[in-house]
Amino acid sequence: MRSLINTALGQEAGDIFFTNATLFNPFSCEWEENVSFVVKDGYIAGFGDYSAGSTVSLHAKKIIPGLIDGHVHIESSLLTPVEYGRAVLPRGTTTVIADPHEIANVAGTDGIRYMLGERLHTPLDILYMLPSCVPATPLETAGAELGAAELAPFVGKEGIIGLAEMMDVPGVLSGDDEVWKKIGLCPLVDGHCPQQSGPSLCAYILSGIQSDHECTGHEEALEKLRRGMYVMIREGSTERNLISLLPLLSACRISRVMFATDDRHADMLVSEGHIDDCIRKAIEGGAEPDLVYRMATLSAAERFRLDDRGALAPGRLADFCIIDDIDGFRVTATYKRGVRWSDPGYCRRPPLERPFRCSLPGSTDITIPGSGPARIIEIVKGQILTRAGVEDVQGSRIPHRSKDLLKVVVCDRYRGAGCGVGIVRGLGLKKGAIASSVSHDSHNIVAAGADDRSLLTAIHAVAEKSGGMAVAEADEVAMLPLECGGLMSVLPYEEVASRVSALEGRARSLGAIEHPFMYLSFLSLTVIPELRITNRGLFDGGAFCDVPLFMTPDGKRPRDS
Repeated sequence: MRSLINTALGQEAGDIFFTNATLFNPFSCEWEENVSFVVKDGYIAGFGDYSAGSTVSLHAKKIIPGLIDGHVHIESSLLTPVEYGRAVLPRGTTTVIADPHEIANVAGTDGIRYMLGERLHTPLDILYMLPSCVPATPLETAGAELGAAELAPFVGKEGIIGLAEMMDVPGVLSGDDEVWKKIGLCPLVDGHCPQQSGPSLCAYILSGIQSDHECTGHEEALEKLRRGMYVMIREGSTERNLISLLPLLSACRISRVMFATDDRHADMLVSEGHIDDCIRKAIEGGAEPDLVYRMATLSAAERFRLDDRGALAPGRLADFCIIDDIDGFRVTATYKRGVRWSDPGYCRRPPLERPFRCSLPGSTDITIPGSGPARIIEIVKGQILTRAGVEDVQGSRIPHRSKDLLKVVVCDRYRGAGCGVGIVRGLGLKKGAIASSVSHDSHNIVAAGADDRSLLTAIHAVAEKSGGMAVAEADEVAMLPLECGGLMSVLPYEEVASRVSALEGRARSLGAIEHPFMYLSFLSLTVIPELRITNRGLFDGGAFCDVPLFMTPDGKRPRDS
C-alpha cells in the first residue's frame, strides 16, 4: 500500500504506464477518452502523467475492465481449471466465481483441494464458493457427503469467498439444522430456488441467501429482484435464459444483475465464447451496451464484495481487455495485472482419478415390465427444466422411436447399487444411444437410447474407461474419456472442443437434438422441476420424492411393474 501511494503521488516510479486509452467507466457508465494510468505491482495507482519502467500506448483503443462470470462450474466445461483458463482468458474473462460441487460430489474434500491447487497454475482468477449440497439432496447416492463440519476448515482459505448455491430448498424452509449450519459458515451465500415465489421465496431469502441464477422468466426474476436478491442472467449450453430476462435491465436495477454461464461445454466456449458471448447476445437483443458492460464487470464484483476489481480505478487490479467494436464486442487482447496475456500453450496437469465401482447392467436389468399410463420425462428445449408427461405405453415396446420415447438409465458408479430406468421424450434419437459420467449432481452414469443393444454398449464403454462421454450404434462406440473424476478431460481445450463437437455431430446423425449430452447430464438433477431419473428410478422434483414409472388410480405401482 505504501508503495502504491508513493506511486500515486509521483514519488515512486510505476511499473507500466498506459497511455491514450478510450476507457469504459462502469461507475458512471460512460466512456473516457485519452486516458493514461500507471500500474504498480499489478494494481492501478493513479491516472494522469506518470513515470514508469515501461510505457505502453493503447492507441485510442477501447478498453473495458476484465469480465467476471458470477457463477460457473468449471467441471461442466469438461476442462481442467488450467485449460479452462486458456479457453476464457483470450475472451476477456479475468475472474470467475466457481462452485466445485461437481467434483466434490465425486471426491468430497479431495475434490475441493484439487480445484484449489489447480487455480494456482493459471493466471485466471478462480474464486470458489464452497459446495453447499453434497449430495444435492439427502436421497442421492453421490461419492461423498459434506456437512458443515467438513466444509468449515476451508472457510477463510485463499481462494474461498463464500457458500455456493443452496439447492436444498425444503431443508432451508423446514429449518433443517445441518442446512442452517452451512448457511452460517460464510457471509456470502448463493442461492438456487427455481420457480419459488411468494411466502416460500420470502422464507428462503430470510435465511440469509442473497442471489439466484435459476430464473427462466422475467416475472420470476423481477420478484426475486424486488425482494432483495441479486439475479444472475444465465446463458449456458442448454440453459438459454438470457433473451427472456433482458427486460429486467434498467439503470436502476443494473447493480443487482450480472451474467453467469453456469454450464458451458468446451465446444461452446470455443465456437461462441464466454461472457463476451453473453454481452454480444444482450446487445443484439436490444439492451443498452453501457448497462451490459456494467453487468459484466462491476455488478458482479460488487455482489461478491470484490473491491479490488470490476473497474479500472486506484487500488484495483489492472485487469482489462481491448475490444475492437462496442456493439460487436470482439476482444483482441486481455491484460491481467497489467501484463498482456499470451497463451503459454498446453501443459498436461495430473488428474484426480476415481475408480468406477459399477454393477454393469445386462438386458434384463433395463427392461420395462408392465403397461399403462407412464410418467414421461419431457425435455424443454433451451432449459434445464423438464415437464412431467403421461402416456399409455407398453413397457416391452420402449424405446418407441416413432413417438420419440427413449429408454433412459442411470447406473450407480460408486457402490454398484444397480440402475434406475425411465422414459424420456425430446432427445430425438432415431437409432443408437448416448451415455455420460457427467450427470448432475451425483455423476452416476446416465444413458439414453433408441435400442437396448446400443444403450448397453454406451454404458459399458463409459464404465470401462472410468468416465467419459460415448455415442454407440450397436457394438460400435465413439468416446471422449474424462480421466479427471469422470468429469474433466486432461486434453488441451482445443482438442476437447473438437472431440465434443465430433461426438455431438455423431449423435446428431443418429437423430439427436443439439447439445444432447448437456440435456442428458441434467436428467438426473433432482433439485430442478419437474421429473428426473436417478439410480433409484423416477424422482418428482415438485413433491421431492421418488415416484413409480407407471401410474394407477390409487397412485400405486401396478402389480406387473
